[in-house]
Amino acid sequence: MKGWMTGVCKANGIDIHYVRTGGSKPPLVLLHGLTGDGACWSPVARALQEEYDIVLPDARGHGSSSTPINGYRYADYASDVVGLIHGLGLAEPFLLGHSMGGMTAAVVASQSAATIRGVVLADPTFLHPRRQREVHESDVVEQHRQLLGSDKADVLAQARARHPRRRPEIVELVVEARLKTRIVAFDVLTPPNPEYRQLVSTIGVPILLVVGGNGAVVSVETARELQDLNPRLRVEQIEDAGHGLVYDQPERFAAVVSSFLQSAVASSAQASDQTASS
Repeated sequence: MKGWMTGVCKANGIDIHYVRTGGSKPPLVLLHGLTGDGACWSPVARALQEEYDIVLPDARGHGSSSTPINGYRYADYASDVVGLIHGLGLAEPFLLGHSMGGMTAAVVASQSAATIRGVVLADPTFLHPRRQREVHESDVVEQHRQLLGSDKADVLAQARARHPRRRPEIVELVVEARLKTRIVAFDVLTPPNPEYRQLVSTIGVPILLVVGGNGAVVSVETARELQDLNPRLRVEQIEDAGHGLVYDQPERFAAVVSSFLQSAVASSAQASDQTASS
């Protein structure tokens, strides 16, 4: 995007490519899902860039980042995010993750509360063990392998037909990212995933869990259960959106995120004032 910076950060022995809006505003790191890349966040980033210095990294095995032989579990992705935060010198950033990126953000938040300010989880991959096995044993990898050998124009036409309500820019960004995703990245689907209830219960910063309607991974019922585990967790639902809620309703999603972040910033400032006056 015009005026945005691109760069490469060394972390955990690999190159992490990123795009950054820049400025002295509070940093916000956006983590994409499996088969995505940082550029897929562009519409959401545009909606939030006036208030935040947004960093859009490509996860390992995705986009323009390195593709090591192994290391594609959530612990590896989370370690890369921590390395990126330190490498770029981001002071108490907010994390926002979708799908695989949401689980990654939850892992980081559960381990690094002192280094982040708050976390937004957009329909993260909070799957029960049986569903994890079903996904892992499905033909999703073979489908991706076949897609990589397909003509881009055909893939784009299929995506437009499958998602007629998404704006053309988003469809193109998602297709381009998918065609750059290496097969080895699908190792993240290997069970077991981190235990999401335990993760959420140990997060010590403000949390926003955003869920969609039909086709979402996290149901409203599960979201309410997680609220009972951690009083810091706030739940918002975006109707007329499924698992791809950040693509289906980018403006509405950005508005929900903006409201949460503003509240978190205000609470943080109030806490700092109270500490200073005590």
